[in-house]
Amino acid sequence: MTQQKSPSQVSVNTTAILVINCGSSSVKFSLIRPLTGETLLSGLAECLLSSTARITIKQGEEKQSYKLTAPFNHQAALTVLVEHLRQLNLVQYISAIGHRVVHGGEHYSEPRLITEVVEQAIAQLAKLAPLHNPANLIGIKSCQQAFADLPQVAVFDTAFHQSMPEKAYLYGLPYSLYKEHGIRRYGFHGTSHYFVAKQAAKYLNKPLEQCNLISAHLGNGCSVTVIKNGKSVDTSMGMTPGEGVMMGTRCGDIDAGILFHLVDNLGYAINDVDKLVNKESGLLGVSGLSNDCRTLEKAMLEDNHVQATLALTVFCYRIAKSIASYSASLTQLDGLIFTGGIGENSSWVRTEIVKQLGLLNFSLDEDKNQATRFGASANIATKNARAIWVIATNEEWVIAEQSALLLKNLAK
Repeated sequence: MTQQKSPSQVSVNTTAILVINCGSSSVKFSLIRPLTGETLLSGLAECLLSSTARITIKQGEEKQSYKLTAPFNHQAALTVLVEHLRQLNLVQYISAIGHRVVHGGEHYSEPRLITEVVEQAIAQLAKLAPLHNPANLIGIKSCQQAFADLPQVAVFDTAFHQSMPEKAYLYGLPYSLYKEHGIRRYGFHGTSHYFVAKQAAKYLNKPLEQCNLISAHLGNGCSVTVIKNGKSVDTSMGMTPGEGVMMGTRCGDIDAGILFHLVDNLGYAINDVDKLVNKESGLLGVSGLSNDCRTLEKAMLEDNHVQATLALTVFCYRIAKSIASYSASLTQLDGLIFTGGIGENSSWVRTEIVKQLGLLNFSLDEDKNQATRFGASANIATKNARAIWVIATNEEWVIAEQSALLLKNLAK
């Protein structure tokens, strides 16, 4: 096997980073210029480990899809990707691979060059993210085979939230559970919150370190983060992505006694409870219809669907309540950010949330609100209200940028 390049062998002026976001049955990838965010190529391999596995690769306006052959796994998808990159003469521009790793625990508050020690730590942290970290490791191992001569960098979803103080990350549980087993709040969506906060700082025309913001990342997974002087000081997700506001299929915060009631009185097994709170609740559970906000809005507005209306109303109230509660962490507030698939595209959800935040001097300009969708970014607040930005997130660019910066610093 070809030896992996050391950081000192990597050009300081990194040309492009291949960003890999590996799930248990999928691989999302982007080839990005870290300095500009230009995407040279992107795509998704999905339905892996099944005979319907396929990969779609997009370059500019052109999109090509392929069925994968046996063994239908992550390595098979990366083999197709590498061949495609070679055909397009893009391999020569790749200087490193940047991996999204969901859980870095307390070990990592910044990106790391992947070594055996780092891999072992990611594996050990799988107990905190059993659905995510093992999949991330599969992606790392596969890329080490496919790109053996390139450095691999891990960028952790939890890293941005490692600046939270004890009062924010500790649970009201025996302290020994934290010290001996790492049971605490970690937070997620860190790369997304960091990216949109940086963009908001540009709109404010001041350094991120002087900005005080509340960021709402709303998609199938949702989290709200409060950013004080450029750093995360609290966030709604906890030890797992299940804590916090109501989401697409996750219930978010509930009375823990409900779980005991389900097991003791309603015959639920632990696996049933896990499935219920993570895959059958949230928008899907309350509506009985779908976890897709677009489907629910259509049902609500066109069909007067009662349960869809209820699900969206509860969803928006929980988010508004979370946003309002985070004002307790700040003495001043520059503005509110909406991002993520729902946050960027649902003008109805934004209206419903903001109308419950008048006490914080938030008010929407409905013309701007309706016009800001599908990748557009803007301040949609009324003239004399506190700023409300819709900012399209770009987690892949953050991973590319941070990977390149790490390698540049290691090369010094």
